[in-house]
Amino acid sequence: MNIVLTGSVSNVGKPFTEKLVKSGHSVTVISSKSERQEGIVALGAKAAIGSMFDTEFLTRTFKDADVVYLMETLDAAGNFFDKEVDFIAAINQIGNNYRQAVLDSGVKQVVHLSSIGAHTDKGTGILIFHHNVENILKQLPEEIAIKFIRPVGFFTNMFGFIRNIQTKGVIASNWGGDRKEPWVSPLDIADVVSEEIQKPFSGRTCRYVASDEVSPDEIAKALGEAIGKPDLQWQIISNEELLSSWLSIGFNEQIAKGFVEFQASQGTGALYEDYYKNKPALGKVKLADFAKTFAAAYKAE
Repeated sequence: MNIVLTGSVSNVGKPFTEKLVKSGHSVTVISSKSERQEGIVALGAKAAIGSMFDTEFLTRTFKDADVVYLMETLDAAGNFFDKEVDFIAAINQIGNNYRQAVLDSGVKQVVHLSSIGAHTDKGTGILIFHHNVENILKQLPEEIAIKFIRPVGFFTNMFGFIRNIQTKGVIASNWGGDRKEPWVSPLDIADVVSEEIQKPFSGRTCRYVASDEVSPDEIAKALGEAIGKPDLQWQIISNEELLSSWLSIGFNEQIAKGFVEFQASQGTGALYEDYYKNKPALGKVKLADFAKTFAAAYKAE
C-alpha cells in the first residue's frame, strides 16, 4: 500500500513507520522540519517537507495514497510560552486543512490519532481540540472511511514530573490519590496504529489504546524506587495553585488553564467515562517498564 503519515518521526511515528516499511509498504512521512528528512529516509521512508497550514502541499502529498494517517499536536501551533498564540484556533485550522486535502486528493481511508476526552466538548480543558478535529473530519463524505484512535495519557508525559522532583522532592499536581487510571506507551500506540492501517476498513470506528491502569500513588512509588527516592510522594495541590505556578513561569494562559482543567478531569474520573464504556485490551508496556526509562531521563538531567 501507499501510506502517507503526518506527525514526522515522533515517539509514536518512528516505531510504526519502521513497522510499515518492514511490512513492504511505500511510506511517505510528512514533517515541517527539513532537518528531519535524513532521519526519515534512514527509516526507509520518503520525506515530504512542508507545513500543516499549507492545504495545497497536503493535497499533493496525499494524492494516490491508499491510507493517510492524520495527527495534530499543540506544539505544531506554537510555543507554550508565546502568549499571543490561540492554540485551539490553530489546531482547528489544521483539522480543516486535513479535511480539505483528503477531499481534494481523493483519499478514501483515513486513520486519525485523536485522544481520550474527544467524545465530549465539556470539562476536558485543552483536549477540546481533539473533539473539534474529530468532528471536522466527520464532515467528510460517508464513503471516506475513518478510524479514530484514542490513546489515554502518555507515560512519557510523566517526564514533566522531573523538575518538581528535583527542586521540591515531590510530584505535585491538582489530582492524585489511589484511584487507578489508564496510561499508555507510545510503543503500544504504534502497534495499534500499524495494525489498524493495514487492515481493510469502512465506515467510522473508534478504538481506545491503553497499556496499564495504575493510580498516582502507585506511580509515585514506582518512579521513586526507580530513581532511588523510595519515599517519593504525590502531593495534591489546588487548581488555583497549579494555575498560578504555570502562569508565573510564563505559560500561555490558554495552555495553562486548559491543562489545569484537563488534569482536574483526571482527578474526578470524568475524563475516563467513555473509555470505560469501550475499554480496550491493555498493551504490553507496563508502569514498571516505563519507570526504568524515567530513571534514565531523570539521571540525565
